[in-house]
Amino acid sequence: MAEVAGALRVSVGMLVRKLKQLSAAADEELTVPETSALSRLDRGGPAASSDLARLERISPQSMGATIAALEQRGLIARDRDPRDGRRIVLSITEAGLQVVRDRRGARTAQIARALASGFTREELAQLRAVTPLLERLAERL
Repeated sequence: MAEVAGALRVSVGMLVRKLKQLSAAADEELTVPETSALSRLDRGGPAASSDLARLERISPQSMGATIAALEQRGLIARDRDPRDGRRIVLSITEAGLQVVRDRRGARTAQIARALASGFTREELAQLRAVTPLLERLAERL
């Protein structure tokens, strides 16, 4: 068990670091926390700043700075919570959605080029088969 955990930590860590390097090189405009908050709003829908801070495991003050930068760029918008008018929720704008789509598309294309240039059909089938297991592992961490 520990051997598998160690191997996964190393290989997935290498992949994540490489993807972050590629993203940073492609678009230095957004920081990692900004990218993460924007992606979370895209996947999870509108949320309060405090909820985002908790999910991202950063301080509310740090999330406030992140939110301010995203809002200044027009990538997110603040609205009153329709269920509780005292609460402010953040949502991704059309411009924010476009940034997320562009970034994901670029990373997907980079991965596809790497797969096309050095993997056999059998290896691609193995990678395809393991993806649900990696997703399940990520959900349990």
